Amino acid sequence: MKHIVVIGGGPGGYPAALKAASLGAQVTLVEKNKLGGVCLNCGCIPSKSLLDAAHRFHSARTAAGLCTADGQAAAEALFAARDWKKIQARQQAATRKLTQGIAFLLKKAGVEVLQGEASFINEQTVLVKRTDGTERTLSCDGIILAAGSEAFFPPPFDKMKDKIYDNSTIFDIENLPKTLVIIGGGVIGCELADLMNDLGVSVSVVEMQPRILPLEDENAARVLAQSLSKRGVTFYTGLSAAAVQQENGLFTLTLSDGQILRAEAVLAAIGRTVDLRALHLENIGVEWTRKGVQVNPETLQLKGNIYAVGDVNGLFQLAHAASRQGEVAASNLCGVKAIYHNSAVPRAIYTTPEIASVGLTRAQAEAKSLSVKSHKAFLLANGRAVAQDQTEGYDELLSDAQTGKLLGAVLAGASATELIHTVSVALAAQMTVEQFKEVIFAHPTFAESLGEAAAK
Repeated sequence: MKHIVVIGGGPGGYPAALKAASLGAQVTLVEKNKLGGVCLNCGCIPSKSLLDAAHRFHSARTAAGLCTADGQAAAEALFAARDWKKIQARQQAATRKLTQGIAFLLKKAGVEVLQGEASFINEQTVLVKRTDGTERTLSCDGIILAAGSEAFFPPPFDKMKDKIYDNSTIFDIENLPKTLVIIGGGVIGCELADLMNDLGVSVSVVEMQPRILPLEDENAARVLAQSLSKRGVTFYTGLSAAAVQQENGLFTLTLSDGQILRAEAVLAAIGRTVDLRALHLENIGVEWTRKGVQVNPETLQLKGNIYAVGDVNGLFQLAHAASRQGEVAASNLCGVKAIYHNSAVPRAIYTTPEIASVGLTRAQAEAKSLSVKSHKAFLLANGRAVAQDQTEGYDELLSDAQTGKLLGAVLAGASATELIHTVSVALAAQMTVEQFKEVIFAHPTFAESLGEAAAK
């Protein structure tokens, strides 16, 4: 029986451990913090719980337009009575439930879980410094590195880590601030801007690129920017923070063009960084940077019987990508050949409106010398969207103009993060646009827009 050591119990590590155990391996998982990693404890799950609460309050306020004067007053009273502590307690309960679920699954699968910090002695041996002060040396046949990442604090924020928030600490904020500046207009920055704005916080977002969501489709980013701007979020794009200081409980930020912003709280959402110093990768002859280590992008192999999954390999900083990578790595270690397909990973942004994409972008397709055809339908023409006043956005399919084969999709609008999987299945089946047009969508649904796009 092979003994496999998994370093890290986050969304890459625990699925790897479960997969290896299911294939007959003896598995030891080492986690220095909490099972579930950043995603479950202070990322994906907490943010979705809080976003749901914020969107409910936003819906209550907008529903006031369908009420009498008394009803409108009641809607505003409901918003005024929002309780941040209760909102947090709901989120924390969800996190606890899911964490306990992971622990149960690992125990049921026979995976040994060690609380502590792991480091490499050599390619077959790992030292674990346990949280109880003891040490344990593990000899093994294979290792899966799933150590994750942490928030990145570039200058001038690196000197103020203990005074400002990141995506791991913002959920524990004691009270909602009246004003908040978010540094970074990427996925995390936009989701938290949406969340805080819907809870009544005055939000400003500073993004050094010319637009928010610089890695996403430009048109989809424009839809979100316009929506958030209408709701009161202020964007400062093409600018960076040159200086920041705190005095009397108030932050003062000087932007690169000289503008001054003041706020009660600052959130750094400038990306993630990898810190693998404690692992002593030099003992196995592996170099790393703040972006992680280099692996075979299909097998996830780092070196010999050592594999690296999740944020530490820099392929895709998404929980579901890490989970699939963990399963692929475990399969390969156990002698069951498996391939990871980075292009098949869907991307999802849980703002209002939602944004989701999968497959090749136009730029990626053109870089492969493909002739791209766009098939686009706007939600303004979608029956359910019109009926529910959710007409912001569009669905766009991309195909190969020569073969008709589907290449990818970008969705911006209500339920986009759920609907994107329809396209994921179509891509996995290697469908053409003509074949996709044969799908019958129920009426009235947001999904109909996908069929309407294919017909364009």
